[in-house]
Amino acid sequence: MDILKSKTSNGLILVLNLGSSSLKFSIIHQISLERKYKGEVIGLDSREVVMVIHADENKYHFKKILASVDLKGCMQSIIEWMHGEIDSTEIVAIGYRVVQGGPKHTHPERISEKLLKDLESYVYLAPNHLPDEIKLIRTFRNSFIGIPHFACFDTYFHKDMPIHAKFYPLPDKYKEIGLMRYGFHGLSYESIFQQLLEEDVDIKNQKIIIAHLGSGSSMVAIGGGFGKDTTMGISPMGGLAMATRSGDLDPGAILFLFKQDQLSTDDLDELLSKESGLKAIAGSSDMREIIAKRKRYPKAAEALEIFCYQAKKQIGAYAAALGGINLLVFCGGIGENAALVREKICIDMGFIGITLDLRANVKADPIISVSNSKVTVRLMKTDEELMIAFHAQQLLSL
Repeated sequence: MDILKSKTSNGLILVLNLGSSSLKFSIIHQISLERKYKGEVIGLDSREVVMVIHADENKYHFKKILASVDLKGCMQSIIEWMHGEIDSTEIVAIGYRVVQGGPKHTHPERISEKLLKDLESYVYLAPNHLPDEIKLIRTFRNSFIGIPHFACFDTYFHKDMPIHAKFYPLPDKYKEIGLMRYGFHGLSYESIFQQLLEEDVDIKNQKIIIAHLGSGSSMVAIGGGFGKDTTMGISPMGGLAMATRSGDLDPGAILFLFKQDQLSTDDLDELLSKESGLKAIAGSSDMREIIAKRKRYPKAAEALEIFCYQAKKQIGAYAAALGGINLLVFCGGIGENAALVREKICIDMGFIGITLDLRANVKADPIISVSNSKVTVRLMKTDEELMIAFHAQQLLSL
């Protein structure tokens, strides 16, 4: 993906990326894939919701506290801003990050009513994400009529995972109704891998682990140029411990919760996705706050240790699965910004070839391993919105 081929553009692509507590959006030139505006609505469903938009090239900066704190009001605020700032005829396509499309939809595709019906039928696979994503799509399709809308699935990067990594050891009847390991954060991994490819096409021959660490955290093991395994499974709740999500649990723990507290499935979903992880241990889901409190608050120190221990253990497991490792990449909000987390994860990993340069790590240099480390450790910025725009660009050209 060479994003610098052209400096001209004959249209703009709007990209919408809905998360659990924010709605990111970008307006990107169709041909050059240069970003015109970058915005975010922060604090969805909190007491204060803020919309921030900026454009570096003309120093444009817009910030507004929104009166509405729900998704509907936030979407309307973005639409109103666009109508006031941009000629709507310039928008040639809208691309959306969609958490998953079940077993039938993995590749980026044009959104039709049939696709939306399929997504509605797969809500049970992602009940915390798909309903709001469908609402987002329907709202913007109704506001921007006559242009193509494209869905980019977070499962796309993981579509070629081998059978032994993709399927659970359960009866086939469950596989047939969509119970499998889909993997997520795929647009982030695709962004990092494309950047690596632009630097060196031989990267396809390397064994790579990418750690996307943020409020949602996961890892992927890449070999031969494709994803061979990833920590999240059927849902974004699985794998590593996260800000408010439990990560992997012994099935017996799930049964214990059902029996001991007589939880309903909705109660269990709420517990494991919104009341677990760092929040359950330390009372805060913010890694910055946890790091700041760790020396005087034992529970914060415990949360930090659990987070880093699980990540360290997973890197070791993936190094074994790949038969070695050449490159470890940290990305995501925590991965890029928390030097202490990276240090705790990488310390005592010399046995698999990882030797951290502590000074470079604190400075957040692009390469944070020592020069003679057998494994290169890097910090990279992921760009999911750019990947969505790239896929929309490719589909527009068909």
